[in-house]
This record gives sequence, C-alpha cells and structure tokens, in this order.
Amino acid sequence: MNEALELVTEWDKTFPKCEKVESRKVTFHNRYGITLVADLYEPKDYEGKLPGVAVCGPFGAVKEQASGLYAQEIASRGFLTIAFDPSYTGESTGTPRYMASPDINTEDYQAAVDFLSVQENVDSDCIGIIGICGWGWNGFKCIRS
Repeated sequence: MNEALELVTEWDKTFPKCEKVESRKVTFHNRYGITLVADLYEPKDYEGKLPGVAVCGPFGAVKEQASGLYAQEIASRGFLTIAFDPSYTGESTGTPRYMASPDINTEDYQAAVDFLSVQENVDSDCIGIIGICGWGWNGFKCIRS
C-alpha cells in the first residue's frame, strides 16, 4: 500500500468534459492492499446527499474510456459517481499487470462501494454499481446497509 503513484492531473479522457460536472482523482484500497485509482464525478449544482454509483469498464479498458463516459453522464443527472481502474489495470496498482481475477475484481467493487459510503455528500443507503461488458452486472440497484 506504500507504492508511490504518479496520477495524471489534466483531462485525459477519450470523451469531452461535461460543463455540468466537476471531476477529480481519488484513491482507495481493496482488502488485498491494492491501490485503486478512480475519477470521481460530481454534479456542480446539487443540494443534500446524492445517490452514488461505482462504474467499471470492459476487461482491458481504463476509466478514461467507456466507464468514465458512463460515470460523467450519470453524474450530470444527479449522482455522485466514480469510474475506477480495476486491480492490475490503468493507474491502479497490482502485479502482474493486465490480468483478471473474479475474486479480486469483486473485491474492487466492494472497495468502491465502501469508498462511496463514507463520502459526506453520498446517501449511504443508495449506492449502486454498473459493470460494463465482462465486469457486467446489468442495471443499477441501490445497496441497502
């Protein structure tokens, strides 16, 4: 967990930036000690607590592609979202690189939900996940504690 990260600070996405949404990098750890890197998307104008959504893209993809586009669009509709690179991929840590483990990737989603649940502006009773393609859980469902 002490691995030094050099995170990209400029807009590096494959899609245009939405003017209704703020974004920033965040990091959190899964229970295997792997540091996950995510882009957090937050609507600019909102009141109260927001429902949260964690999004991950197809195997081999990174948050700057489809999952980021989904997360930004969902945020523009009133959610606080994160698009994260799964373990071993993109800016997230873990070796060997570019491999998949269903157990660890499931834990990545749990870590993302845990991260969202402690954000001051998130309704911790309404957090969902979206997986695209191989990480796919189709649809959105609030996770109740």
